[in-house]
Formats: sequence, structure tokens, C-alpha cells
Amino acid sequence: MRAILTVQNFTSNFVTTFWTPIFVGIFLAIVAYALWPRNKSAFDEASKIPLREE
Repeated sequence: MRAILTVQNFTSNFVTTFWTPIFVGIFLAIVAYALWPRNKSAFDEASKIPLREE
């Protein structure tokens, strides 16, 4: 039985083989940025912004 190449099959294959690893890499880069020790002071200060009384 021969597989028929459809737009849906092509799109699905393209997304799973190309975009999924890219988005996983972007997600890991964001998590690494958020957890990087050098950024801790900036995030700590930003977390206190809603509690400030001005």
C-alpha cells in the first residue's frame, strides 16, 4: 500500500521534525535564563514591585 502525501501529512511531519526541537530549545533557554544565579537579584526586586507603597 502506497502512502498518499497530503498537506496534513506534510505539515505534521514538518512540525514534528523541524519546529518541535526548536521550541524545546527556546523553552530550555528561557528556563535557564530564569534560573541563572546572576539574574536572581533582578527577579527578586521585580517580585517586590506589587508590594511597594508609593
